[in-house]
Amino acid sequence: MVLKLIDATQAKSGTSILIDGDAYTVRSNDISKTGKHGHAKCRIEAVGIINGKKKVMAVPGHERFEVPMIEKRKGQILSVSGDKASVMDLESYETIDLAYEEELKGKLAAEKQVEYWDVEGEKIIKRVL
Repeated sequence: MVLKLIDATQAKSGTSILIDGDAYTVRSNDISKTGKHGHAKCRIEAVGIINGKKKVMAVPGHERFEVPMIEKRKGQILSVSGDKASVMDLESYETIDLAYEEELKGKLAAEKQVEYWDVEGEKIIKRVL
């Protein structure tokens, strides 16, 4: 579910936007001035929230981007195996298998509480509490 639409010139650093159906966080946005007969251009650098990939794109200033719905929730780890962790949500008590970021690999263990993000239906563990 998309929250709202914003212009490319409104995509400031730290803003989340959807590019090609994936959620990205804007790192920088360089806006050029308008020309005599042209429009403002934006050079946007963004990093993927789920996959961590970097994307650089140049778009017109009036280009519209969707802002994704990001829900931050808390859970407790039940077990860790391979690249997935079994987590129990602390509000609904449902059990889900979640991927996690590489830098959290040594910190995850059973009984620890974590914060996971639900970004447009994709879920990932972002930090240990």
